[in-house]
Amino acid sequence: MPFEYAVALTGGIATGKSTTTMLLSLYGFRFIDADKIAHSMLDKHSDKIAQLFGDEFVVDGRVDRAKLGSIVFADSSKRRELESLLHPLIYEEIERLAIEQDKYQKPYIIDIPLFFEGDRYPIEKSVVIYTPKAKQLERLVARDGYSLDEALKRIESQMDIEEKRQRATFVIDNSGDLKQLQGECDRVKEEILSSF
Repeated sequence: MPFEYAVALTGGIATGKSTTTMLLSLYGFRFIDADKIAHSMLDKHSDKIAQLFGDEFVVDGRVDRAKLGSIVFADSSKRRELESLLHPLIYEEIERLAIEQDKYQKPYIIDIPLFFEGDRYPIEKSVVIYTPKAKQLERLVARDGYSLDEALKRIESQMDIEEKRQRATFVIDNSGDLKQLQGECDRVKEEILSSF
C-alpha cells in the first residue's frame, strides 16, 4: 500500500517550506516534491494548457507559469480548471514515487502545498510549517515583489494557516529566525522518527 511511511509537509505560501525542507534533508529524510512534479507536468502537457487557456501561455513548449498564475489566482473557476487537469497527473506520479520510498520502510516526506485543501492523499501524518498570516504577507511581498493585494490573493487562495496548524500532526513554528527554525526542525525530526 503506498504512503505507509509518508509524512505530508505543508504550510502556506511564504511560510518557509523550502528552508525547512533543506534543514530536514540534512537529517537524512528523503523528499518527494509535489511542486517540482507539478512544474514538469505543466510543461509535459503544455499543449493542453494552450487549449484551455490560450497559446500565449506557452512559450517554446514551456508554460509561462507567472502569466498563468496571474489568471488562476484571480479567477477561481480558471484555477479549478487547471487543477482538474493537473491534480490527477500529479497524484499518479507521487503515488508511483511513494511506492518506491515505502520499500525502505523508513519515514520520508512528501512536500504537498495543498495537502489539506485537496484532501486526496491517504497520508495519516502531517507537518505544518507555521508562520502567522501577517508575517506570511510581509515575506511574500519582500520575496516576490507582489503588491499587498496580489500577495493577499495568493495567501487567501489557500486554507487559512491557523486551520492547517490545528489539523497538523506536527507543527514547525517558523515565525522567528533561522536558529529558532533549526531548533523546531530538530524537535520535529525526533517526533517523526519516534512515531513510526
